[in-house]
Amino acid sequence: MAFITKEKFLSNEWLSAYAYLIVGSIIFAVSDILFVVPYKLAPGGVYGIATVLNTLFSWKISYCTFAMEIPLVIIGTIILGPRFGIKTIVSIATILITVWFMETYVSVGYPKVILDPMLNSIVAGVFYGISIGLIFKSRATSGGSDIVAMILAKFTKMSLGKLVMIVDGIIVLFTLVQPTETGAIGWEFAIYSLIIIYIEGKIIDMVVSGASYHKTVMIVSDHFESIADKIKNDLKRGATIFQGTGAYSGEERKMVYSVMSRRELEILKLHIKEVDPEAFVNVTEANEIIGKGFQSLNDEDAGH
Repeated sequence: MAFITKEKFLSNEWLSAYAYLIVGSIIFAVSDILFVVPYKLAPGGVYGIATVLNTLFSWKISYCTFAMEIPLVIIGTIILGPRFGIKTIVSIATILITVWFMETYVSVGYPKVILDPMLNSIVAGVFYGISIGLIFKSRATSGGSDIVAMILAKFTKMSLGKLVMIVDGIIVLFTLVQPTETGAIGWEFAIYSLIIIYIEGKIIDMVVSGASYHKTVMIVSDHFESIADKIKNDLKRGATIFQGTGAYSGEERKMVYSVMSRRELEILKLHIKEVDPEAFVNVTEANEIIGKGFQSLNDEDAGH
């Protein structure tokens, strides 16, 4: 079992990860209570389900969420590792405490801060995306559907933002059981919730690794075989190894070339840091990729 040394505890990497985690968790909790719950919206996650339960049975959101998070954390820890579990527990605890405090002492009755529902949905989507994006950057989740999305990301080629949109889109259906003021089916709850999810997914991808989805990466390293194996076996991406000659030293060097998603690139960089911290890594935007694993030539032709 590895112990956290004082140097590691005070390292910039460790501090920045937990800073992202705490700030993102607090923003998420505040956004949920101020912009989501008052409109009876359920933009995915256990907090979306908890909002529906609160509307139907007046159950406290923090208590409902706590009961649903426990099995998800256990499953996520088993699949994604104990380090993931520790950070996620910290995030869940921070959100739960903040939500409990706000619904107990601050926002009794869940008043509407923004009266216009469309503007409220846009603001909620932006803050949700920022908060979850910051939590993802710390290599954790806010729990709930985020755990499901990260598990799916481990086995698929889809971005976290898109996976969150899919999982949360399914949860939105729970809003249909909430009656409106006229007693009709709450379609407007679902529509506004979907708007939040769409904006949230776009913001998550931007916060995690920038606005562009795919990246081209070129790595010069003596450990090129280990790096190529990581790309091929774990990330399920293709890679090409080139032979090059250093202009200054004249030495023969190997270079690994690949194209991948931003999330996959973050995983690869962690691996490179472990096997060869001195490696030369060049990352550029990949605005258009056509070929196996990406957009096919047939799809490109169909678009014109």
